[in-house]
Amino acid sequence: MHENRTSVSIPFDGFSLNAYLYLPEQPVALIIFSHGSGSSRFSPRNNYVAETLYRNNKAALLADLLTPEEDATFQNRFNISLLTERLQQLTRWTARHPQLKKLPVGYFGASTGAASAINAAARLGDHIKALVSRGGRPDLATENALQSVKCPTLLIIGSLDDEVIKLNQKAFQKMKCTKHIEIVQGASHLFEETGKLFVVSQLAKDWFEKYLVKSFALKQ
Repeated sequence: MHENRTSVSIPFDGFSLNAYLYLPEQPVALIIFSHGSGSSRFSPRNNYVAETLYRNNKAALLADLLTPEEDATFQNRFNISLLTERLQQLTRWTARHPQLKKLPVGYFGASTGAASAINAAARLGDHIKALVSRGGRPDLATENALQSVKCPTLLIIGSLDDEVIKLNQKAFQKMKCTKHIEIVQGASHLFEETGKLFVVSQLAKDWFEKYLVKSFALKQ
């Protein structure tokens, strides 16, 4: 597994961030991952989803949003403002990348990463075409972002993740974009139960296919 990914170093002002890039021969879209607290490009769950997207001709970028030094400070993992800014910078980098710059862009946010994905999507407006949250905390996004995000958004939650379901429903009510909540029966917060991550990957694939690939093609 993972023979389809390559390691890349993404330059920022005075430092760089490490990332994995899944790049099929003829990509039709790009999905940028926003990891949750304490997670990184090594996340086995996000890599599993990225593999599924890759096999469906979608490029996927899984980047560490913090440097190793920053990640050593626990509070930084919950600094949604910092993570949002990094995600925006990362998105701007892909817009200059020769193999990625022409692709329609979507976000996949996990756990607290869903909040930074919503914030960044709201700020970047029409540049972000679709968004998927897995076990996310959209409630940690800013009030303004929840109300102003434009892209079609799918919130996926496990049925056993009671508190997160309530938090998602609260955030969902504030969103005015095309939106849907999908509750995966028998799944906990990390979707570790047999077959549940497969369900997540299929839901994400279908959402991106509908709103990132097909809708983008219709507008061309």
